[in-house]
Amino acid sequence: MSETVLKDAHGRVMDYLRLAITDRCNLRCVYCMPEDDNEPAHIMSFPRIERIIRVAGSLGVKKLKITGGEPLVHPEVTQIIRLAKNSSQIANVTLTTNGLLLATLAADLIDAGLDAVNVSLDTLDPARFEALTRRDYLPRVLAGLSRVLDKPGKLSVKVNCVPTASSPIKDLMSLAALAKDHDLHVRFIELMPIGLGKGQERLDPEILQKELAQAFGPLTPVSRTLGNGPATYYALEGFKGRIGFINAVKSCFCDRCNRIRITADGCFKTCLHMDRGLFLPLDDEAAMARAMIEAVYKKPLSHSFTKEAEAADERIMSRIGG
Repeated sequence: MSETVLKDAHGRVMDYLRLAITDRCNLRCVYCMPEDDNEPAHIMSFPRIERIIRVAGSLGVKKLKITGGEPLVHPEVTQIIRLAKNSSQIANVTLTTNGLLLATLAADLIDAGLDAVNVSLDTLDPARFEALTRRDYLPRVLAGLSRVLDKPGKLSVKVNCVPTASSPIKDLMSLAALAKDHDLHVRFIELMPIGLGKGQERLDPEILQKELAQAFGPLTPVSRTLGNGPATYYALEGFKGRIGFINAVKSCFCDRCNRIRITADGCFKTCLHMDRGLFLPLDDEAAMARAMIEAVYKKPLSHSFTKEAEAADERIMSRIGG
């Protein structure tokens, strides 16, 4: 298959794929999943993942993010990382996780060649963690985070926090302080009105930036790109890492979008917010490539978070894949 660039009608090139290898999760975060999730879970098979990676690479995808659900519950996650790293087309392989299994799997993931890991963590307070995730597992997450930080220079580490209007400011400042004491970046991701997130009130990013400046001093913009996504980063005096913001609602960055998504049940999404996507023919590589090229060309110009959208995806976040 000859290399083809995935380009939409607006000239944007899609070189970043977020691949959900399962929609199972071992937490029940209130903005992501219902407490009792009775929908059948999907675990994508290794042969299908192999075909997706091969086709995506042939179409110009250079960056791959392994997501879920919780990707570390997939029994072949390390083999998937190694497969992607051995691809001649994929240059960067990263993973996002809730961290529960990270202490156990960190060494294997690093050995497989993983370039970076994002750990989702909204609080360092045990009681609030249990309230947000409906599980009393904070020590396990912190153990996983500690394990990957024990490998200096081996793995880029980021902590992702989704603050809401009810998030105690002191909690958010404690999370930010992780970047002061450790070689990692802390990113605050604006709550998006998707799935169960529609029932929560978001925290204005400008309020959070003011609180950070008051607690730690001025935030100095960083011009250097840190990672594959749209985060805006700031340096703070005395911090080993950086503080980042991903503000999809307040500061739309659709004009420079470079990402596509495939859900655990094989749905190809060209926009996180819009439409339910196209189910790919995962067992036919040529047909899969054609479908991806055609879908990307029709990618919407922008999301519609700020208004009601008839074509919005109504699935919960764990089913979409993030």
